[in-house]
Amino acid sequence: MTDRAEDIDVGANAAARRGPTRRFEARRHDIIRSAIAELNRKGVRGMTLGEVAARLDLVPTGVIYYFRNKEELAQAALLQGLEAFDRLVAAGDAEPDERRRVSAFVGAYFDLKQRVALGQADEVPVFNDIRALNCERVNAAFVELFRHVRTLLAPADRLPRPHANARAHLLLSNLLWTPAWLRRVELADYPRTAERTSDILLNGLLGPSVAWTAPKPLSLQREGDPSAHASSELFLRAATELINEQGYHGASVERISARLNVSKGAFYHHNATKDELVAACFQRTFDIVWRAIHEAEAAGGSGLEVLVNLAAALIERQVSGGAPLLRTSALTTVPEAIRAGLLETFDQLSYRFASIICEGVGDGSIRPLDVNIAAQTLTAAINAAAELRHWAPGVGPEAVTELYVRPLFEGLASPAA
Repeated sequence: MTDRAEDIDVGANAAARRGPTRRFEARRHDIIRSAIAELNRKGVRGMTLGEVAARLDLVPTGVIYYFRNKEELAQAALLQGLEAFDRLVAAGDAEPDERRRVSAFVGAYFDLKQRVALGQADEVPVFNDIRALNCERVNAAFVELFRHVRTLLAPADRLPRPHANARAHLLLSNLLWTPAWLRRVELADYPRTAERTSDILLNGLLGPSVAWTAPKPLSLQREGDPSAHASSELFLRAATELINEQGYHGASVERISARLNVSKGAFYHHNATKDELVAACFQRTFDIVWRAIHEAEAAGGSGLEVLVNLAAALIERQVSGGAPLLRTSALTTVPEAIRAGLLETFDQLSYRFASIICEGVGDGSIRPLDVNIAAQTLTAAINAAAELRHWAPGVGPEAVTELYVRPLFEGLASPAA
């Protein structure tokens, strides 16, 4: 250990004995705020102390005075964000029914995002790769947040636990998805956006007097698809799983190779670069989603039926345990150099979802609503299905339609199927 490091340790210990000063707490707060910005830009694995420090015109040792390492700083940032989110949920605690509780929570969230944009409040982390930190305290706090969100819904005598778990995940995941699309909303329109988001989440998409019908199965297979045992498919699957779990930076060449029990040499024999493989993962997911859209439209039916069929097929695939889709939230940690092109494709998919919803509104199968927000609600549900096993254990393809897909279309306030 260098003399400088010893000086830092002595200084930190002395500060601990004296108790934190206002200056100490203010600088610590600034560092956490900088860390949250880096977490939202690069994820848990991609954040570095150097970049956190650079945002504040500090050297890395200036950060180490307050936090011993990157993991401790990430823990502090995530815990602060979870506490902030818990306060948002608490905004609905005193309301008398689930409609008002959920609306209060959603309204409080959009109010916070508006204040953040105005510089009146601190940003919160996106939590996309929160498990990559592998911190018991953070994981426990995330579970407690989920349980708090679940209390906003109908009581247990009206909504059995498996249904409540699936719906709480749907609700929380929709708000966590908003950073992907809120940039398109005028700041003054945030309150109206909150009201429309609450309406769609609570009341679903079904048109007046339109009854729920079970979705038709889609194959989502392409002629000439490689065997599930083909090397290219194995690398795509391993990379997709790791990116879903730990973000772009967590899916290193070493981890992908280790998951397949092959050498780095074998990795580079099949893939020119990691970024090339990541791009292929995104493209594979795009292809499957487009295939679901085209197959659902070819099967015919109302706009609602097309939407239900494609949503159910994609969500069932996410929970089947087979080759997963890449979570669209992984986009937040992808290098900025390739992010723009991916964002454009995601926007095209959202536009197409909105177009199908418009057709449903036109034929009466979908009620009049904000089609752009509804499209994002659908995207968020498909994206979040990859995490459903953590919050609703045992929910497989045979049950996911009733527990998760149906509330998306009938609303979180609808009776359990």
